[in-house]
Amino acid sequence: MSAAVGKVVVVGSINVDLVVTADRFPRPGETLIGTSFARHPGGKGANQAIAAAGMGARTLMVGAVGADPFGEFVRETLSQAGVDTGLVRTVPDAPTGIAAITVAGGENSIVVVAGANAKLAVEDGSLPIEPDDVVVAQLEIPCASWTAAFKAARVVGATTILNAAPASAEIAGLLALCDIVVVNEIELGLLSGRSLSEAADAFDLLEAMRAVRRASNQVVIATRGGSGLIALGPDGAVEIAAHKVPVIDSTGAGDCFVGAFAAGFLADRDLRRALALANAAAAVSVQRPGAGSSMPSREEVIEQFGAALHDLTQLRGNGHL
Repeated sequence: MSAAVGKVVVVGSINVDLVVTADRFPRPGETLIGTSFARHPGGKGANQAIAAAGMGARTLMVGAVGADPFGEFVRETLSQAGVDTGLVRTVPDAPTGIAAITVAGGENSIVVVAGANAKLAVEDGSLPIEPDDVVVAQLEIPCASWTAAFKAARVVGATTILNAAPASAEIAGLLALCDIVVVNEIELGLLSGRSLSEAADAFDLLEAMRAVRRASNQVVIATRGGSGLIALGPDGAVEIAAHKVPVIDSTGAGDCFVGAFAAGFLADRDLRRALALANAAAAVSVQRPGAGSSMPSREEVIEQFGAALHDLTQLRGNGHL
């Protein structure tokens, strides 16, 4: 991978994850005895920034935290991960966002309270975005904030990547601001207005992805967990299988994919290599507990999946997006 030019600018949420593990998920009204508790850095934005920095990209986080110990904890964690926190603002009248997460059998359920994330404001001209940058956003912050960042990116010619999560059909009209859209199957169904079952095949997914695309040069990536991913771009579709690994905790795997993909794409704009790197990074992350704390370094990904990263014949399809 060639040396990266520019930086990854992540405009997004910053949370603290409060994680309990149990043998199974509780039923409504049931009190269940769990097996462990942990506190981890989280929030889709922070997770993606940590993942991008782990892959070697110069990374700037734009977000908001409360004036509380949780805010201090996650700001310090981002800095230790190599993320520039100069544009992480402290909001005095709101708490740091939290996510209450239950993990059982490698799956998770999550309830998020936005807190300071809902107060994040991005004003015109306030972000140091340059032409070679990759700007990443998600939907856990106000719509006006990420759209302002993407409009600023468009003005200078930077690349925009939207992880449309949590999904909202209301943002369908804003997808034209995105060069690359990353969704899972549930989010793809909501954005496309199509009903996608768990057994949806590649044909059904591609039809939904075509419904989401707003321009012929836009790329849509659908992540499918243990079934891998499908990417649809100007020259056709490419499918890549998931790596078979023991799953400890899938929390943050999608964020790991997005952050690693942004870093890989920043390096040389090669979509095939970026997809392969992100797929491998996510496979490392699910073998660890937590979200932000599970993001691997580039060296760890290469150590486990170096051969696969050099063998792009694993990608099936037209060869180039």
